[in-house]
Amino acid sequence: MSVSSTRSSREDIDELEAVSWYHYDLSRHAAEALLLSNGVDGNFLLRNSNKGADCFALSVRAKDSVKHFHVRRQFGKYSFGFNEFPSLQDFCSHLANQPLLGSETGNLIVLRFPYPRQVEEPSIYETVCVHTAMQTGRHETDLVPNAPALGTKEGFLVKRGAIIKNWKQRWFTLNRYELKYFKDKMFVEPIRTLDLTECSAVQFDYSQERVNCFCLVFPERTFYLCAKSGAEADEWIKILRWKLVRGTKVNHERTVTMNNQRTE
Repeated sequence: MSVSSTRSSREDIDELEAVSWYHYDLSRHAAEALLLSNGVDGNFLLRNSNKGADCFALSVRAKDSVKHFHVRRQFGKYSFGFNEFPSLQDFCSHLANQPLLGSETGNLIVLRFPYPRQVEEPSIYETVCVHTAMQTGRHETDLVPNAPALGTKEGFLVKRGAIIKNWKQRWFTLNRYELKYFKDKMFVEPIRTLDLTECSAVQFDYSQERVNCFCLVFPERTFYLCAKSGAEADEWIKILRWKLVRGTKVNHERTVTMNNQRTE
């Protein structure tokens, strides 16, 4: 995980260009898609953050989710967590020598393999042989880019039962607009999959006489969940609420599309 000593003679070149796992302006969404589709547990990369100049994000794949950590640079020094490193070399050496990260939620993440920005790929392209004569009636203005928001998260939560009101620990995973919970972390098949586009609200809950509790409101049922800490509960609520806002837009776009199809 060393930083190459080969540097350009241009004075304005960023020293991070010598780091093979620095991915420039790769977005959060693209980083998650890349690490989840082509990476393995422990893969990580460094990218620019949208927080401003000299702000970066360390994106790490942790099993079936991707975690993001702030990295800041000021006057040539790098701040990461509670530590400040006098140089880029010291920062990279720290990640290589002390690859265990702990978040506010108490989950431990191991940095195993840096994900390179340059990956060997074949220069092979398909040939277009036929342009179909079928007319769709659509115009270029109808070509609206769309992709599901990833925003992954996973972890243990304690869930209240629907019929028997007891509490059991379950493993939860969040990907796109699906929140799944499993009997335990090692199980492959979920007990249930919740479609977040049908969820109307996510909020802290104080009715269960439990701390760090929050609920998800669906038309047929309200799900009560508890986290290990207030920070973890807050993280879940923030990302679930963000999903709800995106899900509302998705439902609106679906409705508009269906109405347009009916009128054609």
